Amino acid sequence: QVQLVESGGGLVQAGGSLRVTCAVSGATFSRFAMGWYREAPGKGREFVAAISQSDGTWYGDPMKGRITIARDNGKNMVYLNIFNLKPEDTAVYYCVASGGPIPTTESGVDYWGKGTLVTVSS
Repeated sequence: QVQLVESGGGLVQAGGSLRVTCAVSGATFSRFAMGWYREAPGKGREFVAAISQSDGTWYGDPMKGRITIARDNGKNMVYLNIFNLKPEDTAVYYCVASGGPIPTTESGVDYWGKGTLVTVSS
């Protein structure tokens, strides 16, 4: 069974940086495209970033220019680095995996993690 476990969330001051991490088990990691979504309080989930099996990357508009996504196939890990954090970045960040299309839309997601909360103070 595929499991995605996020970590690295926490309380950060505005302007700071943070790395959130996703550990994947129960699957051949290199076969999956991976990604991140977020859900802010009172808002719907939105696409943050995705990375293909061959390290191609896609970024959602809300955070483009302030984030990078990377993967380590040897460690079955995917990372999201966030820079210049803003209070509006406060959200639960979810790791996702897709065995098919790049998961830039929720319909392309096969597996979800439970999320990690990032809180940005002003």
